[in-house]
Amino acid sequence: MSLLPDGFSFSQASLQDFEVCRRRFYLRYVLGLRWPASPAEPIDEHERRVRMGTEFHCLAQQHLLGVPVERLASSSREPELEEWWQSYLTTDPVAKYSESDGRATIRTEVSLMAPLAGYRLMARYDVLVVSPGDRAVVLDWKTSDRPPNGVWLRERLQSRVYPYVLVAAGAHLNAGEPIEPRTVDMVYWYPCFPDQAVRLPYSSPQHEENQRYLIDLVTTIAELGEDAFVRSDDERVCLYCPYRSYCDRGERAGDLFESPDELDLAADPDDFDLDLEQIAEIEF
Repeated sequence: MSLLPDGFSFSQASLQDFEVCRRRFYLRYVLGLRWPASPAEPIDEHERRVRMGTEFHCLAQQHLLGVPVERLASSSREPELEEWWQSYLTTDPVAKYSESDGRATIRTEVSLMAPLAGYRLMARYDVLVVSPGDRAVVLDWKTSDRPPNGVWLRERLQSRVYPYVLVAAGAHLNAGEPIEPRTVDMVYWYPCFPDQAVRLPYSSPQHEENQRYLIDLVTTIAELGEDAFVRSDDERVCLYCPYRSYCDRGERAGDLFESPDELDLAADPDDFDLDLEQIAEIEF
């Protein structure tokens, strides 16, 4: 019998947690414990970066929904956030994938859900630009102050889950026709590095491989007993994990400014807690 809560739905965030540390997954998603501590110190600086990341996402969303730029202007924003915002306005990354095609539809903060191995797999997109029958671009905002790392991004669960769910559950965004994997691009855009967007093209072989990988991963998680949800062997991870005190791995958080690059403890807002009522569930 699976330990997962009834009606449990997977996301790229929960799957990434499992791959980083099985115990973290267990504490958060099986036991339902909330974050007991800050993942990094200084706490005020970490919270400031998360807050700025959230504000940037909100600004971009309002702009794409048609709110005039002048109404989004503010003299009270932090200088760093204002630089991100001006970088966005100057570069206009969404226009790059939409202005040359009058059929393109731009959607922001779109959530989709697809069935997978007896469960549901959710994805929430910052921006989707879809030209029916031709092209589908996933744009994801990354407000990290660290330069983009294409190799690291390609290995993240997000780069598997987002294009997979779009192909599996996005036909209604494509005039009712299935989205072909070869038409999908995953693009990560950094306001700190506007000219260094990372583009990851998708393909049918990748889609098939991702499906196998995700089914195997979800099936493995669902079949594990409590004793199999073990702590990570990499104690660097524990330094930046808010559950470290539950695992006797210390109480003090790691230094935000010295965190390993692969932990990416920057300003992107938390996307773990999705509202199920706002997610379109696609049944097959």
